[in-house]
Order: sequence, then structure tokens, then C-alpha cells
Amino acid sequence: MILSDPVPSSVQVRAAGRATYVAFIGSGFAFASWASRIPQVRDRLHLQPSELGLVLLGIAAGSVIALPMSGPLLNRLGSQRTVTVMSVVLAAGMAVAALGYLYGVVPVVVGLFLAGLGNGAWDVAMNVQGAHVEQHLGRSIMSRFHAGFSVGTVAGALIGAAMVALRVPVTAHLLAVAAIVAVAVPVAVRWFVPDGSTDGDTGAGGAWFEPRTLLIGVFVLAFAFAEGTGNDWISVALIDGYGAPATIGTLGFAVFLAAMTTGRWFGPALLDRYGRVAVIRVLSILALVGLILFVFGPSAPVAFAGAVLWGGGISLGFPVGMSAGADDPARAASRVSVIASVGYCAFLGGPPLIGFLGQRFTVLRGLTAVAVLLGVAALITGNVRRP
Repeated sequence: MILSDPVPSSVQVRAAGRATYVAFIGSGFAFASWASRIPQVRDRLHLQPSELGLVLLGIAAGSVIALPMSGPLLNRLGSQRTVTVMSVVLAAGMAVAALGYLYGVVPVVVGLFLAGLGNGAWDVAMNVQGAHVEQHLGRSIMSRFHAGFSVGTVAGALIGAAMVALRVPVTAHLLAVAAIVAVAVPVAVRWFVPDGSTDGDTGAGGAWFEPRTLLIGVFVLAFAFAEGTGNDWISVALIDGYGAPATIGTLGFAVFLAAMTTGRWFGPALLDRYGRVAVIRVLSILALVGLILFVFGPSAPVAFAGAVLWGGGISLGFPVGMSAGADDPARAASRVSVIASVGYCAFLGGPPLIGFLGQRFTVLRGLTAVAVLLGVAALITGNVRRP
């Protein structure tokens, strides 16, 4: 497979790798910083839970619009300029929300829509760049970039908690985060490697009709659903299903995140040694075992063990799917945008689905839906094999 000409030096590729880490960390940091101040925004605007849910859909709406458009945008601007522009758009959206929440709901929704718009295209662009770095290095490191996103979310959440404890106003906190993102990310991504020729790219429209691309999208959707469900519902399931105190529920969520981040950091060695298909199938089985222990275990400690296996088992699915979509650099932008568009449907449909099942069967039993999708992913894992 021919990459861009001239081929970047090893020094340039390593610099691009560091820049890609900054892009992933920055995205996670921005997301968690906003999430950490949602309770204060809710209280200021006197929102009921259903009303807050509708406000938060602003982010999802922006992302849903941005994801299908990101392929053509990447082909025109390249991953460096796309991340630069979209990080500024996200920062502007966060600033609008930070100031707007002082005046009413509408400015917050507008700001969140802009933030979602920026985040959607930024996400695709940084995954495409991560795939280019991976290809130039000849090693499977995409999952480590996604571990960087997790590190960013932890940092954003911890700093957010500190801001709440110190009673720093929401506006001051989020404006500072917006300024950091708008400066640090564009400066870092100047070191991205060139995307290479896209002459063979027929556009995202063509990618929507490629069976392998669509199956990888379903594969990513399954793992995104498993990840998003864990993020949203593990704490609630421990509290409601096992009678655990709120602190223990939060600790269970932290254990899940830690296992997933650890798997993403140490997973590349396994992928390089045994290949994508074998590793993902084994990890899928571990995740299924973890889900069974979490849902049907006799006690909270057993559920904790299940959360560890669940988090570790799903750790590589999402990043491997992104790498597989970008195996051909000339078609990477279009294919990754399609895969992301399909996969991110899980983040839209997952929470209400588990909520509905939880209403009928309890949240703990509703989590069995994750096992169904992971089973589907295991069956179609062969599609992520390197060409």
C-alpha cells in the first residue's frame, strides 16, 4: 500500500503521534469538563430530568449532522486543518453555553449544538490521523490514542470536581477550558503527518454501499453500545440491583473505566502478535463473561469482577474498528466517517433503550441487551482483518 510521497521521517511520525495524543486528550478533557458542571447548569435553569435530557440532545444533534459531513470535509481540508477548525468550533460552542446559561435555555442549546458539531468532525479527523500514524509506524497503537481520550476525561472530571468544591463559577471554569482547547489543540496538530492522496476516494456516498464498511460500522456500534451503557448505567445498576451505597456505585464505574483504559494502553502488543480478529474474539468472550457476572452475580464483589472483565473485554473494539476503516489511506476519510456515523447511533439509542428495559425488567436485567450486540460483533469480527 502506497502512502503519501514523500514518506515522513520517523521523527515526524513520532511528533505526529504526540500531536494525536493531544487531540484525543483535548477532546476528552473538553467533554468531561462540560459534563462535570451539568448539575449546576440544571439548577440555574430549574430543569426537570426530561427537560435536561432534551437540552443535552443539542450535543447529539450537532454530532449526528457533523459525522456524515466529515468525510467530504476531511478530503477538502485534511485532518490537520479539520481538527484545527473543529476544535475552535467546539470551544466557541462551549463558550456560548458557559455564558448563555446565565440567561436561559436557548443559548445553552445553541452552544451545545455547536460543541457537538465541532466534536463530530474532530473525532473522525483525529481517528483518521491516528490510523495514518499507526500505518507509518507499522504497529497497532490506535487503542492508545483512545486511552488518551480516557485520560482526558479523567482529568476533566477531577478538575471539574475541584472547581465545584472551590465554588468557581461555571462560566469562568468553562471559558478557561474553551480557551485552553482553542489554543493547545491547533498548536499541537501542526505536527500531524500529511493525509496523502485521496484521488481514489469516491466520497462518503460510495462508502455507504460497501458491505465491509457497513459491517465494520455495525461492529463499532456494538462496542460503542457496550461502552456507553457501562458509562451510563453501571453505577445505577450497582445501587439499584445490589443495594450498594452511592459511593460503591461510583467506585464500580471507576473500576470499569480503569479496566477499559488499561486494556487500550496494553492492547497493541496483543494485536501485533496475534492479529485483530483473534484478539477481539477472545476479548468479546471475556466481556460476555463479565456481563454475566455483573448481571447475575450473587453479590456486589462478584459484580465488580464482572465490571473489570466487561471494561477490559470491550477496550479494543472501538479503536480497532476505526483502524480497519482506515486501512486504505486513500479512502480513510469517507470510510471512517460512515463507520462513525453508524457506530455513534449507539450513543443516541443506547440510553433510552436501557431505560425502557430497566423500566420493564430492572436496569440490571436490561443490561443483557449489551450481550446480544457483543454476540453480533463477535460473529462479524472477521471484517476487521487487515486486507
